[in-house]
Amino acid sequence: MYSERTLIISGSEKGLDGVTSFLKSCGCSGIINISSGSEARRIIAHDDYDLIIINTPLKDEFGYQLSLKLCESTCSGVILICKADLAAEMITRTSDYGVCVVPKPLNKNGFLHALRTGCAFHRRLTAMQKENNKLRAKLEEMRYVSRAKFLLITEKHMTEDAAHRYIEKNAMDTRRTRKEVSLEIIAKYEL
Repeated sequence: MYSERTLIISGSEKGLDGVTSFLKSCGCSGIINISSGSEARRIIAHDDYDLIIINTPLKDEFGYQLSLKLCESTCSGVILICKADLAAEMITRTSDYGVCVVPKPLNKNGFLHALRTGCAFHRRLTAMQKENNKLRAKLEEMRYVSRAKFLLITEKHMTEDAAHRYIEKNAMDTRRTRKEVSLEIIAKYEL
């Protein structure tokens, strides 16, 4: 297991050193410790983390709603550490979001399993986000190409196949993307 950037949000110093040293022994680096949910929300807006560990309760909130927010807004693996008597309730409330809940006192094997699961979630979500970004870029290119073909058909009276070939050939001849050629056509004919 390996994590380049790990954020620990803990309302108490007790146990924080033990968690930090355990994380370092597991290959986690770039560990940052903070103590409140509001501080976590500010940091998350500017930085990405592989793993986020919330040791409840925090100074300004319990931490379970923060875990849900982090799962919705980041690709990080999120682990929620809470008292054993609250663990079952927290699992029920957070499992649909992908939060790993670990009861206190920490069992090293259980915590290691949660760390591995959190890292696996992070890798999977990051890969899905990259694929999603590629698909969005492809869809955007298709929109521009379709608009440019429409303009070539209406303004230059080309057939759809001829307009498609025109865009493809122009892109290859000028070593540009189909999107760039399409944007040029759109700029020329749409005033």
